Amino acid sequence: MSKRDYYEVLGVARGASEDELKKAYRKLARQYHPDINKDAGAEDKFKEINEAYDVLSDAQKRQAYDQFGHAGAQGFGQGGFGQGFEGFGGFSDIFEAFFGGQMGGQQRGRKRGPERGADLRIDVEIPFTAAMFGTERTVDIQHQERCETCNGSGAKDPKDVQTCDLCHGAGQITQTQRTIFGQFQQVSPCPKCNGEGKTVKDPCNTCKGQGRTRKSKKLQVKVPAGVDTGARLRVSGEGDIGPKGGPAGDLYIVLHVQDDERFERQDTELFYTAAITFPQAALGDEIEVPILTESEDGSEGSHDATETIKIPAGTQHGTVFVLKGQGVPYLGDPRKRRGDLHVEVKIAVPTKLSGEEADLLRKYDEVSRKQAESHGFNFIDMLKSALSGRG
Repeated sequence: MSKRDYYEVLGVARGASEDELKKAYRKLARQYHPDINKDAGAEDKFKEINEAYDVLSDAQKRQAYDQFGHAGAQGFGQGGFGQGFEGFGGFSDIFEAFFGGQMGGQQRGRKRGPERGADLRIDVEIPFTAAMFGTERTVDIQHQERCETCNGSGAKDPKDVQTCDLCHGAGQITQTQRTIFGQFQQVSPCPKCNGEGKTVKDPCNTCKGQGRTRKSKKLQVKVPAGVDTGARLRVSGEGDIGPKGGPAGDLYIVLHVQDDERFERQDTELFYTAAITFPQAALGDEIEVPILTESEDGSEGSHDATETIKIPAGTQHGTVFVLKGQGVPYLGDPRKRRGDLHVEVKIAVPTKLSGEEADLLRKYDEVSRKQAESHGFNFIDMLKSALSGRG
């Protein structure tokens, strides 16, 4: 099955900005996260979304993808796509890249080094306040580790490790070919030892000659303050160890931040909606709004703290008050700066009135009607106009 266009996967235009990509990714990642969405196909959809964002959020990968499509994204960083022949030193290098051989009968004698292990990825969901102020998480992983029985050699006994009799320890073999261009030498990994230069006579019973075994492990990971959905934490050397003692890959922890029932977040800015009554807006008042504070005991923040906002008389529906420094911390900022909290006040219109309340409003309307007749507006009309089109 052919892959879908990455822009189509995220539901954005090709000229989408970084913020648009990030917003689309966050929305879809929450929708299809396997811990949340148990529908059939949700996990595959989630992987497709992450793959698309991984390419489009990287400027160089995105440029290669825009020019060459999926082939460009897959070939990026592998000496191929998007670069023409600039990466090759000359015609002999071009010939070697395409035909796997070398010109002029000269051998460069490059031996394969130990193969690096695979990188691993896990997805971790964290609470909103944990992302705000940072936290520590214990994550469970499974990865390939060096076999303790054979110490990674793959042999039952150290004496069972022998030099390959086909490549004589070189890990590669050379074949000479005659073509219309002349004689060429092709160097390739030794098929008998798979490029290792050594063979095992009697394999280790524990790892079956692989030199590594899969094990479970718990890791304590620090999550910095200010992270957002899509942030990746790299833990060096905690991926799979390479075969036959090769270096280990890395572990990437992809974070998914839970939504908060009170606040909306945009980068370092927080947004909160406060409902007030018409008398509060008309006469003025003071209201308490929740703020996020870092707990003194090091726990993951709390909604218990509040701050007072003064509502001036005559405040209009939709007015926004800004609380400086009460937003999200700037990621990696040693000064611990924070964004702002934007509080929008909306006038709440009661859906049901008691008889006494209705009588008082009618009396007020009569008084205000007389005062506003010269302007052609009464109180009820003004209130309707103020609230029109503003949910």
